[in-house]
Amino acid sequence: MIVRNLEEARKTDRLVKAENGNWDSTRLSLAQDGGNCSFHITRIFEGTETHIHYKHHFEAVYCIEGEGEVETLADGKIWPIKPGDIYILDQHDEHLLRASKTMHLACVFTPGLTGNEVHREDGSYAPADDVAEADDKKPL
Repeated sequence: MIVRNLEEARKTDRLVKAENGNWDSTRLSLAQDGGNCSFHITRIFEGTETHIHYKHHFEAVYCIEGEGEVETLADGKIWPIKPGDIYILDQHDEHLLRASKTMHLACVFTPGLTGNEVHREDGSYAPADDVAEADDKKPL
């Protein structure tokens, strides 16, 4: 059994921060935990807009707190997001995520993230095989 506490995890390298300051994500469960997915609590900070395009991952996002919207770039459609809403990127939708009030989101990724991923310029994370290969090349 694995038990982790959100506030304790935020004091470790499981807290990943966006370089632009738009968000942070506490990665409570990662691929190496064996679940074939990863589970994160992500905060999207008020007044920000983040370009995201997870080409290599399926993501489901549940809003716990805050308000914002998701805009799909292919069609310009906008969905308001509030507590109790879930959005699922089942088509690897390229989108903009905007927060009008800081959003606290529970996110599940398949395949699971390793914890070392950062957004690439196109808004995606590298495929899991590329991340694993890069991790294997890091000095011990």
